[in-house]
Parts: sequence; structure tokens; C-alpha cells
Amino acid sequence: MTLYEELKRRGLIAQTTDEAEIAELINNGKATFYIGFDPTADSLHVGHFMALCLMKRMQMAGNKPIALVGGGTGMIGDPSGKSDMRKMLTPEIIAHNCECFKKQMGRFIDFSEGKALMVNNGDWLLSLNYVDVLREVGACFSVNKMLSFECYKQRWERGLTFLEFNYMIMQSYDFYKLFQDYGCNMQFGGDDQWANMLGGTELIRKKLGKDAYAMTITLLLNSEGKKMGKTEKGAVWLDPEKTSPYDFFQYWRNVGDADVIKCLKMLTFLPIEQIEEMEQHLDSGAAYNNAKEILAYELTALVHGEEEAEKQRAAARAIFAGSGDSENMPSTALTADDLTDGQIGLLTLLVKAKLCPSISEARRLVQQGGVTVNDEKVTDPKTMYTLEKDLIIKKGKKVFHKITMTN
Repeated sequence: MTLYEELKRRGLIAQTTDEAEIAELINNGKATFYIGFDPTADSLHVGHFMALCLMKRMQMAGNKPIALVGGGTGMIGDPSGKSDMRKMLTPEIIAHNCECFKKQMGRFIDFSEGKALMVNNGDWLLSLNYVDVLREVGACFSVNKMLSFECYKQRWERGLTFLEFNYMIMQSYDFYKLFQDYGCNMQFGGDDQWANMLGGTELIRKKLGKDAYAMTITLLLNSEGKKMGKTEKGAVWLDPEKTSPYDFFQYWRNVGDADVIKCLKMLTFLPIEQIEEMEQHLDSGAAYNNAKEILAYELTALVHGEEEAEKQRAAARAIFAGSGDSENMPSTALTADDLTDGQIGLLTLLVKAKLCPSISEARRLVQQGGVTVNDEKVTDPKTMYTLEKDLIIKKGKKVFHKITMTN
């Protein structure tokens, strides 16, 4: 089985241009490809995970990844999939976020000895002359064609700024620049990026001739992957300071039954034959739970290391077995200043633990029977605690949190 066949078998390929040529490059380790990451936060998140795993898989087969951080495009913001204009970030924040991305990508991609590159499109986009862009790049784009793409149509009624309208041109210029300066002959992106990617391919061919060698390919569920990792508490981050290894493991341990095999195929490096064999025997709750534990372990090991994955697997098994092991559970430490007359209310606890955003939301959760404290369901919002011992709060069926006291 060739690499390209495996990518298709894992459900990673949605659309391509020049499929035969793309397969030839990938299978023979001759692809120099890029994937872009706009630095909108100081950590990568689960929505980036598919792209990072793909880059690792491609590199293992001899291809050369280019990780492009968007120090330039991040100044604009991609309108694709957005109902409103993205918040504008300062150059200082963008630069900081780019540095954070570099550190995290090193866990997935080998940047040693020229095996991969990391470049910042701010290095060329921020110094461009506006008139030159209009003459040299803008002339290659049809406004009518751009407005026909879904990424612009969905924003048309609510308002599309001229700033965002330029995003496709900027991203297209990235591919043109990478093609010329680094021999980049392929770009990957989510299915929501298809229009932007085609723009890059067309720009290369219009500027350099029809024989210019540039390919595009999309990942099947990358736009869905951007939704992946969204929880009630926010995004699932790869930075352990933002999402603890415990919460990271628990997120994957609790994916829906319908998603577990899909995630194993697309995100792990287990042999595809092993996953397909597992799929044939998903005939019970125990089988699904086993598959989810394997998924959570493999992905936690990728992001946080095998030692952390072992630790979190042990903690998860203890919780699901009902033994209440809280050693690695997310926790909140309170002090005497948090108490009133030696007590604290349950609703306040839920807010301080960030299990609920407000007192009113906490009250609603308790009244609906969604809170258990030390294995006892609590439905009275007025319940008070002295914190003479640790409390284990269970929100719903899957979220556990420990409350402790410090001196």
C-alpha cells in the first residue's frame, strides 16, 4: 500500500488537483509541501491536530514539510467559516503566538538538518508595496469568481470588509512565494480552504506559465476538525498549562461512539489494518470503551509523552471503575479567604472551579441534577461545605474536579 493510498484509506483526502501527479510525488518522497497556521492564540489546539499528524506522516515517508505561521495573514484574519470579522491582534501578540507555535510543532515535526522548514509569511507580506500587489497579483484575480466562492458568499449578507476580502490574495501569494523561494510544489489545507488554495495554484500558473508545477490537496474533515475540541469550558489546547494532560486524555476518552474509529484512522499512527480489525468488533459498550481508551492514550502520548499517557490512563481506569483516584485530576485549591464563617456554597465552588461560568448557570446545573459531590448527587443550590476534607465534584457524567484547601 502506497502512502497516498493509505491517506485515502484513513479518510484524509477530500479533493485534489492533478491526483496522479500528487500521488507520484507523495509516494516517492518528492513533495515539498506547506500547511499554514494563523497565530490567533498562544497555543495550537485540537483543531490543528489533524494537520500536524499529517505533516508527521508525510515526513516519515521522506517528504519535506514547511510549517507556515501567519505573521502576515494573521494581521487580516481568514473569513472562511466565520460569521463575523475576527478580532484584530497587535503585531506583538502575533509575534509571541508564532514563537509558541514553533515550540509545540517540534513535538510532531523534525526540523533538524533541513528535514523541515518553519517560515513566517510576515517576512514577505508585511514589506509588500500596495501598488505593486495591485499590479502584479491583483490583476490575476477575478472579483466575480472570488465572490462565487462559499467563503465569501456566506459573509456577503452580514458584511464582508475589504480587509478580509484580501485574505485569499495574501494566502495565494504565500504559495507563489514558497514555490519560488523554497521549491514548494504542494499545499495542504482544510476543505474550507479550497478556494484560497486554488487561488494560489492559479497565481503560480498565471505568473510563471502553465507548466509551473504546483499542486493542491485538501483534508477531508479539517473544517470539522476546527469544531473538534470545543467543549463547554472552551477549546482543547495542546499546551498543558491551558488544557491539562488529564483533561486532554478525558476529552478523547469521551468522544462519541460514532467518531472513535474515524479519529483513530485520521489522528493516530496505529497500523490501518489494526484499526479496521478493531472496527469489525465494535459490538458492545466494552469494545467502544476499549477503542476510546486506545485513542486517548495514543494522542496523549503524541502531545504529552508516553509517561504522561500512562499516568492519565491509570487515572481514567480508576475513575471509570469507581475507585475515585484523584491524583491526576484537575483541581482548585482554596484558602480560608474563600470561605465565609468556615463555609462555602456549592454554587460558588462550581464557579471557582470554572465548571460553570456564573452563579445562575451553576444553580441551573444543580437543579437539573447534573452535580455529584463525593459520590452523592446534590440538587439543593443552597448546599454548604466546610472543606475539612477534599471534595470530588462530578459535573454530568464525564467531568471530574477536585477541591482542596491550602493553609
